Amino acid sequence: MKLISWNVNGLRACLKKDFEASFRALNADLFCIQETKLQPGQVELDTPDYRQYWNSAEKKGYSGTAVFSRLEPLGVQYGMGIDIHDHEGRLITMEFDSFYFVGCYTPNAQDGLKRLDYRMQWEDDLLAYLRGLDEKKPVIYCGDLNVAHEEIDLKNPRTNRGNAGFSDEERGCMTRLLSSGFTDSFRRLYPDRTGAYSWWSYRFHARENNAGWRIDYFIVSERIADRIHAAEIHSEIFGSDHCPVELQIDL
Repeated sequence: MKLISWNVNGLRACLKKDFEASFRALNADLFCIQETKLQPGQVELDTPDYRQYWNSAEKKGYSGTAVFSRLEPLGVQYGMGIDIHDHEGRLITMEFDSFYFVGCYTPNAQDGLKRLDYRMQWEDDLLAYLRGLDEKKPVIYCGDLNVAHEEIDLKNPRTNRGNAGFSDEERGCMTRLLSSGFTDSFRRLYPDRTGAYSWWSYRFHARENNAGWRIDYFIVSERIADRIHAAEIHSEIFGSDHCPVELQIDL
């Protein structure tokens, strides 16, 4: 099974930058996107082989997630079922016969960490949510998780220490998640690979210079980690300030 996750940073903008060609070329069984920035009905995508599932933010032009699935799920849940978290279109959960799939766009702590307290509440509640799912079936959790976990996961760790996405608090939450029976699929296969990033600022020629961050992930339940066949970062694909990330796993 092949899965793709991509923060498109505005689907309408990405559609003008060959999103549909990239979508077809990646040829995934499950294709999750984040930061759609649109409301229902604002785009129509012709995906004859896929069922479409959308979770839009109440605020227009903000956040939002979607999943395109070749597989028919047993059930779909939008949000966590916790009111404070369920107005920004950040989470889609799909149940299949042998696993849960969770597509996520994690809240950004923002400049000056002004939204860090909310981010910590999100992390606490989401961990409990993922643990609850994992008690029933293995979990594949993916998306723009808005954190570079270790220094190896960004180009300039020293100068970014304490900034949004590389604060001790956010990194600690990722450590806690990975200590709770989950595995970072990319680092499982490539524990020492450097220069592997999935997001680059639009400023300072960051992508050209590969001055990036790895903040897009596929996290899987530890008990299915031995079924991972591949974990890729498609830095050759443009259209957003993020690039798609891939997981191939035998389920």
